[in-house]
Amino acid sequence: MTVTVEERFESRDIERGDSPRAILRYVIKNAEEHEEALSGLEAEAPVLFDGLPRLKYKVIPVGPKLWYGEAQYQRPTRQATGIKVYQFDTGGGSQHITQSLATVQRYGRPGYAPPNFLGAIGVSQNSVDGVDIVIPIYNFSEVNYESNSQVDDAYKQTLFYLTGRVNNDSWNGYAAGEVLFLGAAGSMRAGGDWEITYRFAASPNLTGITIGDITGIAKKGWEYLWVQYLDGVDNDAYSLIKRPHSVHIEQVYPVGDFSDLHV
Repeated sequence: MTVTVEERFESRDIERGDSPRAILRYVIKNAEEHEEALSGLEAEAPVLFDGLPRLKYKVIPVGPKLWYGEAQYQRPTRQATGIKVYQFDTGGGSQHITQSLATVQRYGRPGYAPPNFLGAIGVSQNSVDGVDIVIPIYNFSEVNYESNSQVDDAYKQTLFYLTGRVNNDSWNGYAAGEVLFLGAAGSMRAGGDWEITYRFAASPNLTGITIGDITGIAKKGWEYLWVQYLDGVDNDAYSLIKRPHSVHIEQVYPVGDFSDLHV
């Protein structure tokens, strides 16, 4: 016979206030074993009731193929060990650049052609001043609840060693060189396990970059690009200019093996 689950008249025990809770009670018929009774209760009791998540449910045998079921709803006050909580923001970061992506327009005084600086920004007689811009950086964190056995002294040293390093291989969907580990903060909870927050920043690898008349440039997300400028002459504008002469890609962060992290 088909297992049936019906809500009892004594159900809907509801409390509201600082610590809201609710209990729904059921009668379960035609369940041979507790697994059948639990499966029927899980399917019938809503996952969310009165704005509260279902934390747990149970069944109690009261006769042949007859069970009482109970579903409890309450805001969790403590994350269980093994749970992961994710946060992110796309606020970006700041970077000083001396080259634009493109020069939209150039204007000169009457009778004179404007000099072509090939995308250099803020050119003066002796320097290229540049400008600060917002660049795409994906900041994200993960809060893990880990057992005391997982967070031993060796693992704490691993976190220390990897802080300020970039992934040396593909990791969690990111290519090598795109993720910077900003560090971790941990605290032991009353139950003896650990709450650890891991913080990261991601910046995309880039290819096909053009600076001035220099093409085919590629850089990884956390490498630093800078441009050498030399004096030149724009014959059309009869003007001295600063011209991009060479592009340099520098590694400024060491690499590390992110597979050693518990994320």
